[in-house]
Amino acid sequence: MSTTPHAPFSAFRSRLEDLVLAERPEHLERRTWSRDRLIAHQRAALADLVAHAVEHSAFHARRLAGIDLTTLDPTDLRDLPVMTKTDLMEHFDDVLTVPGIDRARVEAALAATNGTPVPLTGDHLAFTSGGSSGVRGMFVYDLPALAQFVGAFSRNLLARLLSFGDLPPDGVAVAYVGAGSAVHMTGVTEPLSEGGRLGLRYTVVPATAPIADIVARLNALAPPLLAGYPSILARLADERAAGRLEITPLAVTATSEPLGPDARTRISAGFGVPLVNGYATTEGLQGMSAPDDEAIVLAEDGCIVELVGADGTPVEPGTPSARVLVTTLRNRAQPLIRYELTDRLLALPAAPDHGHLRVAVHGRDDEHLRWGDVEIHPLAFRSVLVTEPGIVEYQVHQHPDGVVVDVVAPSGDIDGDALADRLSAALAGAGAPARTAEIRSVETIARHPVTGKVRRFVPLAA
Repeated sequence: MSTTPHAPFSAFRSRLEDLVLAERPEHLERRTWSRDRLIAHQRAALADLVAHAVEHSAFHARRLAGIDLTTLDPTDLRDLPVMTKTDLMEHFDDVLTVPGIDRARVEAALAATNGTPVPLTGDHLAFTSGGSSGVRGMFVYDLPALAQFVGAFSRNLLARLLSFGDLPPDGVAVAYVGAGSAVHMTGVTEPLSEGGRLGLRYTVVPATAPIADIVARLNALAPPLLAGYPSILARLADERAAGRLEITPLAVTATSEPLGPDARTRISAGFGVPLVNGYATTEGLQGMSAPDDEAIVLAEDGCIVELVGADGTPVEPGTPSARVLVTTLRNRAQPLIRYELTDRLLALPAAPDHGHLRVAVHGRDDEHLRWGDVEIHPLAFRSVLVTEPGIVEYQVHQHPDGVVVDVVAPSGDIDGDALADRLSAALAGAGAPARTAEIRSVETIARHPVTGKVRRFVPLAA
């Protein structure tokens, strides 16, 4: 392991490529694993993960003390405590297991990251996310964990492409309308796939740009494959129907937001090609649907997934979960064991040809803010706010002349004027130059009296 701060990304990527390519044959096979084969794999991986976590993570050693870990069953983990994002961020250094990597080093690497990731070491990379809850989180991946994520993310698409023959040496081009910064999982797709050695070569088109700029960029790229947020893809489908978007992709993938019926109809009609629905979290859980199938197949070879109600018990069949508890099986650097996601998933009937859990996503949708014909994606705000280490929570309120952003910053180490300027610049860059941002420091963000959730983006209509 390199201990040099800000290890070269090119060397990191080469090591990752070697590992992903070595594991690719098994990843393609895992798509058809039976339920019994998946459970056996999870049981062995869980035992290794927990043993490593207890030995090397002070946080897990404390929380798992006194629990018999020798007979853990991946089908029932209720004897283990739940881990929240608050737990992770309050005990960040104690969760980590790698000597030399701590919160200060992660913050420095994220602050130095823009279009190209800044590795923590030759074997570790960090990401940040506001998530569906709006609470900032930081996630450290080691090479095996990132290889698992990349392998599971790409294997369905690669299997379909390989069925038509060998891939071109420089990879198949994919335009991804997503996060423009490599601190986000969607933003890292371009630098990770540079050169196309892994078979796919992504170009990220920032979702926060004005729609006319996105259209112009896609027309210039003319990508054979298109991916992006459903809300943006639906608008692009309309642009294509109007004749302004001229690309003819062979397939379209929607990801990072719920794909509602209206967006699905607009995207399918506008592009007239198979539509894949994807689901991914910065924590490591992900899944993909088959083309034009509403069911997302979760990659349970990388995660143990528990769909639970508000009381923490498994939900009944046909009932959407209130939460999802995820245990990431491959990541030794930052073990997440029964980690709570606030996404709401509904389990669907099992498939006859594999044993992976099939779900429908019932909630990850942030509201866009609109001033007349200008529509601003939440990522325009989130990409700025999640890079401020002092902010632990935020809420964006729309006003006629801009936004007021309530921020919870216990340390008080926030330059409100500078942050407001950055957000105003983000608004201008997203197509609303006449709108400004104001920062308001608060002690807490009010939660919904029934659901306990926070509405992170509050539009004028509310």
